[in-house]
Amino acid sequence: MPPTPLEIGPAGNRVARAIERARTARGVAQRQLAARATALGHPMTVTTISRIERRRRRCDVDDLVAIAAALGVSPLVLLQPAA
Repeated sequence: MPPTPLEIGPAGNRVARAIERARTARGVAQRQLAARATALGHPMTVTTISRIERRRRRCDVDDLVAIAAALGVSPLVLLQPAA
């Protein structure tokens, strides 16, 4: 049976964990990350960040690019498996 549209696959789970790790390593609160992404032109709420990190919402490509820019990392960093 194919996955449901809301199901988050292995890559999505990896990205969610990577976002949370990168955010906390930089001492950035979810609210700050949402504000930074919004300031960069991709409106985002703290609820969106929270849902992505808790794997309740998919992180689409636009979200990924905006979050990476807001954290000062390449989107590729967030896509790679943890070392």
